Amino acid sequence: MQNNNDDFVVPAPPRLDRAVIDEWLAHFPELDGLDDPVWQKVLDSARPVEIPAGTTVFRDGDGCQNYMFVMEGSIRVQKMAENGREIVLYRVNAGEACILTTSCLLSHQRYPAEGITETDIRAISIPVARFDEGVAGSAGFRNFVFSSYGRRIADLIMLVEDVAFGRMDIRLGQYLLDIVDDEGNVAGTHQAMAAELGTAREVVSRQLKEFERRGWLKLGRGVISISDLSALKDHLSTPV
Repeated sequence: MQNNNDDFVVPAPPRLDRAVIDEWLAHFPELDGLDDPVWQKVLDSARPVEIPAGTTVFRDGDGCQNYMFVMEGSIRVQKMAENGREIVLYRVNAGEACILTTSCLLSHQRYPAEGITETDIRAISIPVARFDEGVAGSAGFRNFVFSSYGRRIADLIMLVEDVAFGRMDIRLGQYLLDIVDDEGNVAGTHQAMAAELGTAREVVSRQLKEFERRGWLKLGRGVISISDLSALKDHLSTPV
């Protein structure tokens, strides 16, 4: 994604062996079978990358020097406002590429947000020069880049709609249902939930207290216990 901060530098290990290439293409089947000369140059420039959890792979304002294909792990992409509020825009998981990286490479602009590894990452990286050549000269690679970009843009539009028009009680309730474990517990702080939902911590705390008042859950330090899962689900299906 980039290589100009102190936290993360793309190394220059040996070229990929056949086993790594096969693993890479298994995660990105749209690239399997490409055999044009320009794609071969892209393939020859690809290098494996391993990044530990908690690493900032790009910051707001950084330039982009690499395009990365994630094979294992998750990168959280988030935006922070001047007042300290933050929102999680999306995650880059195995089999995906970063929409902001694509946007920055295509437009030659700097990153407008930051990306942090949530887990250890294994990925394939290609330099910006080869990315540009691939988009210009390989129809198969170009189709992959733009189809991936289009899918993630649609996800971002849905996020904007949720933040702008969605009811917070519905969004928060659905979020709780999405991450509750088999024992009915949800781990995490109110601040972390606010970041995921693009709102203020106070809004989340107030809504959780209302859920508790209704008997749907019990609030604890760092954990929420869902006490009436059916009632919470019913609220989501028939909000009033």
